[in-house]
Amino acid sequence: MTPHPKIDAIVETYLTLADAEAPGLVEGLYLEGSAALGDYRPGASDVDFVAVTSEPPPPGVLERIHTKLGAHPFDGVYLTWDDLGRDPADLGERPRSQAGRFNRRGSVDPVTWHTLARHGLTCRGPEPEDLKIWNDPAALAAWTDRNLDLYWRRLVIRASRPFTPWGLTCLGGYGAVWVVTGVARLHYTLATGDITSKTGAGRHAREVFPERWHRVVDEALRLREEDSALPSVASVLAGLGDHFGTPRRSLYGSPFERRRDVLGFADQAITAAHELYRAR
Repeated sequence: MTPHPKIDAIVETYLTLADAEAPGLVEGLYLEGSAALGDYRPGASDVDFVAVTSEPPPPGVLERIHTKLGAHPFDGVYLTWDDLGRDPADLGERPRSQAGRFNRRGSVDPVTWHTLARHGLTCRGPEPEDLKIWNDPAALAAWTDRNLDLYWRRLVIRASRPFTPWGLTCLGGYGAVWVVTGVARLHYTLATGDITSKTGAGRHAREVFPERWHRVVDEALRLREEDSALPSVASVLAGLGDHFGTPRRSLYGSPFERRRDVLGFADQAITAAHELYRAR
């Protein structure tokens, strides 16, 4: 059983389709991400998976499975049992489903391996602790430090320009949650060597960052708990009522004030996380 009936339904649908299309292909199925980390929100969370096969899947099979699966929020990567014991940096690309699209040449990163080894939730196959799963804390830390600039610093720069897609997204609740908890998750990993959820990252941030940033962290935690902030224009517009409605739900008087603190916190968190890495 998984932590939520919606996850059970998605997993059952996927396995039924996979077994009908290619019997015996999926020998192991594990959940990572929010489902495994105890932070699944049915309105906003995807279901993140690792599917394990004995050999690389033949062309066309996975495409047909995910076409039939349709718009179910089931995102993940296909690995072999041998892949689990190898450094993902040595693997190159692997088949991946992301945001409803299937890509036979998707990227992989050490977060998946570390989450699976320490927190993975078994739907089919041996338990993670009974498997030989690659786990290198130094490699995870190095990847995390690079990702702070390769993804997050670039995102913050784009979001600081008001009339860009990310500038507009960060006026809404989704952008606030994504940015605040995203950079806080990487800070947590460099501080502890472990992986945490969005909510766990927010709680960590509230403990380790100055009081100046508590309001924006509390705002991100509020939005995460309410489970209604989505990456869409409709969600941004609906969220305006949080600032101007009666009673006012947001901790901020306007989305522009909140975006300022979201980006300010992100800048400080990225800098602090780099300092943690240099001090290792």
